Amino acid sequence: MSPIASSAAGKPASPAAKTAGCARLWMPLLAGALPVLLLDQWTKLYVRRHFALYHSLPLIPNWFDLTYTANPGAAFSLFANLPPWLRTAFLCATATVAAIIVLVLLVRGQDTRLTAWALALILAGAVGNLIDRLRSGVVIDFIDVHYYSHHYPVFNLADCAITVGVGLILLSATLSARSTV
Repeated sequence: MSPIASSAAGKPASPAAKTAGCARLWMPLLAGALPVLLLDQWTKLYVRRHFALYHSLPLIPNWFDLTYTANPGAAFSLFANLPPWLRTAFLCATATVAAIIVLVLLVRGQDTRLTAWALALILAGAVGNLIDRLRSGVVIDFIDVHYYSHHYPVFNLADCAITVGVGLILLSATLSARSTV
């Protein structure tokens, strides 16, 4: 049961506990997920409006470019060869289920604050890429990290948020494992 609704003993939570539970849920969403989601959408809009598809702007020559790509698949273009209707349905359903799971985990609120912030970042990234997929059937990627001609797959801020969120969950798990030893 959520800490927002009850105490550990099954009795109704005090008003202070309810306020703390609400803050625990809403702070990561409003201060973490929302700004990341808005920045992700703004950067994708900027790239769509100011770059031609596959246009590249070197920011740090031979290391870092902004390159407009449209990714029809998942991470690293997985599933890009599926029929478009199946790929879109599968990836939208997967992102929606992931967002629901993250929201349920946040509402349950039994994890650490670090995990709550991590889940908020994962939620922002999943929703950011879902918006792209629903809008146009592809995800806009533009961060191109490379060493001369050796390129890492192009990605976006939503992908960064997901990656940082997963990293924070791993860090939280490591820290909690150390504190129980």
